[in-house]
Amino acid sequence: MAVHRLQEAYAEGHLSHEEMDERLHQALTAKTHGDLVPALAALPPEKPGTTATITAFSGRIRRRGEWRVPRVFKVESAFGKVRLNLSRAVIEHPVIDIRLHLGTGKATIIVPRDAVVDVEHLHTGWKALLYQPPPHPRPGGPKIRISGGMGMGRLKIRHARR
Repeated sequence: MAVHRLQEAYAEGHLSHEEMDERLHQALTAKTHGDLVPALAALPPEKPGTTATITAFSGRIRRRGEWRVPRVFKVESAFGKVRLNLSRAVIEHPVIDIRLHLGTGKATIIVPRDAVVDVEHLHTGWKALLYQPPPHPRPGGPKIRISGGMGMGRLKIRHARR
């Protein structure tokens, strides 16, 4: 959690690169909760209401149109289909974390044309991730970090066409 807060503060411009490196080292080498205090000192408070969770045992989870994307969006589904379309969504944060926990089924995420997608912390089980980054990314878009795990399902990520 401390590393996540530091990454968020850095992404929002509250920490320089050097401060980020120093504080990350402090957080990763902390042995007690008290050791984390210096690493998190003087960070802006977390904004309330920036996390949302959608859980479904089976069925369909779908978001499309003009919906407000929370800073952290957790999607949990044992059996079913997930479709998140962020192409016309209201994105108020420079960094969005989508945390997927899917058993079986199919998931599709459509991101804005100018979004930067990070899937480094996503673990897929049976089927590989389908994602082709754009050859010439546009600057200034949100960073969308997709993490979590998928069992036997497949995740497809694509950039909006318009």
